[in-house]
Amino acid sequence: MHRRIRQLIHRRTSAFVVAVLSLTISANAQEREPQASQPQPTTNGSSAGAQTAAGTHAHDQADAPPGVPPASRPDRVFGVLPNYGTVEDGTTVSALTTRETFRIAALNSFDPYVFPFVGVIAALAQIENEEPSLGRGPGAYVARYATALADSDISSFLTSAIVPTLLKQDPRYFELREGGVWRRAGYAASRTLITRSRSGETQFNLSGIGGNGVAAVVSNLYYPSADHSPAQTLIRWGTQVMWDAVSNELKEFWPDIRRTLHHD
Repeated sequence: MHRRIRQLIHRRTSAFVVAVLSLTISANAQEREPQASQPQPTTNGSSAGAQTAAGTHAHDQADAPPGVPPASRPDRVFGVLPNYGTVEDGTTVSALTTRETFRIAALNSFDPYVFPFVGVIAALAQIENEEPSLGRGPGAYVARYATALADSDISSFLTSAIVPTLLKQDPRYFELREGGVWRRAGYAASRTLITRSRSGETQFNLSGIGGNGVAAVVSNLYYPSADHSPAQTLIRWGTQVMWDAVSNELKEFWPDIRRTLHHD
C-alpha cells in the first residue's frame, strides 16, 4: 500500500514537471514570435492602442479582488500555471468577500492554460496506465482527461470558494518573502495545514484539507466502480493535497524566479 502510494506520487510529480516544462517552452516560443502589427501613434505622441489597453488595465485593476492579478493580465507561474489568489503583501490587504472567493476559484479553474496542462497530465497517465479500470485507447484518454479536469475544478471550487465561505476562511496564499530559502520553503509547506480566517486569525486549514477530502469522495461519482475503494479515494485526496503543497512552494518563490528571468 505505502509502496504503491510512493510510486504514484513519484509518477504524478514527474508528470507535473513534464507538463510545466512542455507548456513553458510553448508559451515562451509564442512570446518570442513577432507581433503582426504595431499600433499607430496619434497626434499627441501616444498610441490609441496603448491608451485603450491602459484604460482596460486600469478598469481590471479596479475590479480585481485584493491580491488577485487582473483577469486580462494574469501573473502565471512560469507563464503557464494560474497564480490567482496570491498576496505579496499581507499587511495591507483587505478582507475577502464570498463573491471574490468564487471569482478566484473560477479564474484558477478556467484559465486557458489549465486545459492543455490537464491534457499533458492525462497523456502521461495514459502512458503509465494509471487507473487501469479506465482502459486503453482514445476513449480511455478522453475519460482520463475528463476525470482529471473534474478533479481539478471540483477541488478548486471546494477549497477556494465553497468551504472557505462556510468556514469564513481566507483561501489566498500570503507570501512570506523574507528569510532564507529553507525558512520560506517550510513556511510554504506549512500553509497546507495553516491558513487565515477572514478576520486575519491563524487557523487550521480545514478549507484545504477538508475541501480536498470532500472532492475525493465526490470523485467516486464519476470514476469507475473499481476505483471506489477507500484506498483509491485516499490516494486521490492525498494527490490533491500534494498539488496544493507544490503550488504553495511555486507561489512563494515565483517572484524571485521571475526577477531572475527578467533581470529585474
